[in-house]
This record gives sequence, C-alpha cells and structure tokens, in this order.
Amino acid sequence: MHHHFTLLGCGTSTGVPLPGCACQVCRSKHPKNFRNRTSGAIHLSSGEVILLDAGPDLRHQALQHNIARVDSVIYTHAHADHILGTDDLRAFNFTSGRRITCYGSSETLDGVRNAFPYIFNPQPTYLGGLVAQLDLIAINLQGASSLYGLPCHFFPLPHGDTTVTGIRVGDLGYATDCKGLSLRATEVLRGVSTLFLDGLRWESHKTHNSIHEACEIAREVGAKKTFLIHTTHSIDYDEVSRQLPDGIELGYDGLRVTFHDS
Repeated sequence: MHHHFTLLGCGTSTGVPLPGCACQVCRSKHPKNFRNRTSGAIHLSSGEVILLDAGPDLRHQALQHNIARVDSVIYTHAHADHILGTDDLRAFNFTSGRRITCYGSSETLDGVRNAFPYIFNPQPTYLGGLVAQLDLIAINLQGASSLYGLPCHFFPLPHGDTTVTGIRVGDLGYATDCKGLSLRATEVLRGVSTLFLDGLRWESHKTHNSIHEACEIAREVGAKKTFLIHTTHSIDYDEVSRQLPDGIELGYDGLRVTFHDS
C-alpha cells in the first residue's frame, strides 16, 4: 500500500531568508531558497494526516500545501521551531470537531505542556475562545508501534543535551535535528528507501550534521534516496545541489514523495 509525505518546511530555526540579512541566498528569488521551519505531513492512503512537528509556520504551511485535516502530531522535540505552531492546531479542531492525538517522548511532551499552560492547565475563569483540543501520549523510543495500522519505529537522536525523536514509517525515514545517529537509529534506518536527514550546512556544528556528515550517514544506512533538511541560509539550492553525490539531494518546501508500508 502506498502513502505520501509532504515536506512542509526544510529550513533551520530562523527560516530562510533570515530577516535583515543581505546575503546572496536571503536576497535570492529562487523559490527553493525560501525555507519555512522544518516539518512534514504524512498522508495515509486511508485518509488520515499525521504532522511531524507543529512549528511557528504551521498556519502558512497548511494553507500553502493544502493541509485540510490533522488527525495526529508527532513532536520530535520541544525546541521553539518545532512546537510554536501548536496553538494553530485548534483550527483543525474547529473544522473536524475532533480532538488531535499528539505523540512524543515524555521529555518532549513536558516541554509542550510548559510552553502552552493555557491549553493543558487552563484557568477555571478563562472566558476566551476554544483552545486546541489535544491528547498527549508518550511514546517508547526503543520499540515498534503502529499508527492507523501503519507500522512505525521511533528512535532517539542526539542533539546536544536534547534527545530528538526520529521515525521510520514503512520505507520512509525522518531524522531532523541531530548530530550523528544513535545505534538504534542506525539499525532502524538500515536500507530505508527515502530518508529525510538533518544537514545544516557545509561547516561543522555542535548539534547538527554538516552536509559532509549527513552524506556519510546516508551511505552508512544504505538509504536509496536522501533529502537534506533543516538547512540554513548559507545553502544556495542550485549551487549546493551540483556538489552533492548521487542519491542525495536538498529538500525543499512542498517536496512530495510516495512511500510504502515496507
């Protein structure tokens, strides 16, 4: 059975262009040099839509890429560029009349709760409009699971002092915000057909893969096709694309791929 994945954003925490920056990429009119904050959407053949993160650009991304429903969210971690669109999930509550199930590690969900106390611990005297209707469910980063009948495997990723959740659904892997891979991540991603992988820039970074490191990871796990995500404003799409090895490409906002159950 085949499903689809849409890359809603592929940019780093500031997005690209960077406000106030006059570099070549930030002044570029090339549409693939415009990058919202990194996130994605899994479209199951059965109709459900699962977001990978709910960043600050969520409303714009949903309108731009025709995301008309959200059934679940998988939060990779609780950094601002991955959770600050959580309030915008209420629009999908309005249109569907249903609550949204949100998954993440216990650490990540604690961060989401702390960032949005008015959603998860509302004051009894609150008189405003409907807040997002969300159910938080902690996941195990060491085991297999299933979402709407689709087999999935979660795994931990090292990102400084934060543990990020990576995911493999069928033959698609997603590993944002990481510096290298954990042993479990390497095992889970082995032989994946399509891999979305953190590749911030050419230069080394303390908590993100460089492009060189990402290319080595892709080779190590044997991914058939790898798209680099979470890229910064030093990365010109056309220029860098010419320098990448076969099987590795830059992601871009709106990229849509098909994947299968296994």
